[in-house]
Amino acid sequence: MAEGQGKSSGSGHTAADGGAKGGFPPFQKETFASQLVSFFLAFALLYFIVSKIALPRVANLLGTRQGMIENDLAQAQKFKDESDTALAAYEKELADARARAQAIGAETREKLAAQSEGERKSLEDSLAAKLAEAEKTIAQTRQTAMSNVGAIASEAAAAIVQRLTGAQPDARTVESAVNASIKG
Repeated sequence: MAEGQGKSSGSGHTAADGGAKGGFPPFQKETFASQLVSFFLAFALLYFIVSKIALPRVANLLGTRQGMIENDLAQAQKFKDESDTALAAYEKELADARARAQAIGAETREKLAAQSEGERKSLEDSLAAKLAEAEKTIAQTRQTAMSNVGAIASEAAAAIVQRLTGAQPDARTVESAVNASIKG
């Protein structure tokens, strides 16, 4: 009796089948056409939803994304161009500054050289004037000394003659002998 409880009368199916004939519904010949229609309607509905709602949204999202990427690339190129321009301007300013520094250095060297040359010339002139003054002083001192040499030589010659001879020589004779000796 336990076997009879699970079976329905005369069909050979179990109670779990719900009294349906033939097994798994997609494989039943009687429901195949209706299942194809249901499948076609579900596919058409899914196609409609995907083509009219989901795909336009995805396409819109992809278009927006592509636009953002292109905008970002354009902006990056703009920034790169600006930085290249700024770099070129910086390098030009740097070159100009170097040129100005070299010009200032050359000008300063020239000024210092001219100033040094002027100071050297002034110092040379001052030294030349002092040398000329010293030569004048030496010439005057020599002149004075030479005039005194004659008098000193005359006195010395008179003293020598007096010592040797014991008589005082004539001053005029001693002076003429000394002058003749000095002139050579």
